Amino acid sequence: MDEKDREILQMLQGSFPLDSEPYRVIGDKLWLDEVSVISRIARMIESGAIRYLGPFFDSRKLGYKGCLAAMHVVPEQVESAAAAMDQFSEITHNYLRDGKPNLWFTVIAPTQERRDEIFATIKKATGVDEIMIFPSKKFFKVKVDLD
Repeated sequence: MDEKDREILQMLQGSFPLDSEPYRVIGDKLWLDEVSVISRIARMIESGAIRYLGPFFDSRKLGYKGCLAAMHVVPEQVESAAAAMDQFSEITHNYLRDGKPNLWFTVIAPTQERRDEIFATIKKATGVDEIMIFPSKKFFKVKVDLD
């Protein structure tokens, strides 16, 4: 990754242009052509330097129902349980922790009914009887721009 890649990353994180040709606008500011900007971004995605490229919305203002959830899965079933969760775009991430429960995840669904469907499907796929649900009481959003 060179200095131009870093400059592109900064613009993607903090000042993405709201324009019909945003990559041309980025290129104009960085003395690159639009194709070069797109190629550099594609290379950073392929290398894993960029994990996600897209908008973030305030799901609460859009009426979505989110929560933190956890369940206990025996070590031999952790991979299959995580795979069962991976089928849902509404599960934003999951992670393994020590102790009980050990598999934690976040869900953001358009309705309470959809959230309940997701939990029911995960229970069925994993054989887990209980998913603990921790609804948000206070919302914190931390913005991180990486240099």
